[in-house]
Amino acid sequence: MKHSIVIRSRMDRLRYAVLFELLLISILAPLGAVVFERQVVEIGLLAAILCFKAVLVSLIYNWIFDLIDARAGRIPTQRKVVARVVHAVGLEVWLVLTSLPIVMWWLGLTIGQAILMDLSVSTFVVVYTFGFAWTYDRLFPVVQPAAY
Repeated sequence: MKHSIVIRSRMDRLRYAVLFELLLISILAPLGAVVFERQVVEIGLLAAILCFKAVLVSLIYNWIFDLIDARAGRIPTQRKVVARVVHAVGLEVWLVLTSLPIVMWWLGLTIGQAILMDLSVSTFVVVYTFGFAWTYDRLFPVVQPAAY
């Protein structure tokens, strides 16, 4: 008998998103202040705003990605490396598209400057997302019915 694939609960998704963003902001705020020669408070406030926005985008994106996996008969927490790369890059694309206007306004940057800044941060975040998601799936696996 075939069972439905169980995906993460809303609370589990919230825990994922909050842990993801808290760890990321604790890394990026001080690093960004040094690299971009800005005050830690200025970068920290921007990071907090972007993190709040990212939590919302991440919750929606991850839910949709999991639904696509489940409908295709794949268990989301057992993604292969290629699927994890697609997941991380896809999430980052959505985050960039929703962050650029905020970054440009907050820091008074041109679109070119904002894109360069975002590419630097995005490169780091893609690698971070890959590692965080893989680690999270190992620490908090979703238990499947016995048929899997």
